Amino acid sequence: MKKAVVQFVCFVLAVSFPLTPTAQAEGKKFKNCTELNKVYKGGVARAANIKNKGGKTRYAPHVSKEIYEANTKSDRDKDGIACEK
Repeated sequence: MKKAVVQFVCFVLAVSFPLTPTAQAEGKKFKNCTELNKVYKGGVARAANIKNKGGKTRYAPHVSKEIYEANTKSDRDKDGIACEK
């Protein structure tokens, strides 16, 4: 009886919480910089040690290689930060 209950609980948990990649791991693609900046005010950087070529910015970028790669088209100056603000 205990074994059946444990198996049932494991099944319910497996169905409720599937092991799929999160939105960040997948790299959410945004339509444009306006949409990206609603979620990440300072834009998205490919790595933490990236320097902004465009000068001083108001907000620090969020660091995520996956999100950056999904939105590389939004990095106009090719400095490793998409939609910096």
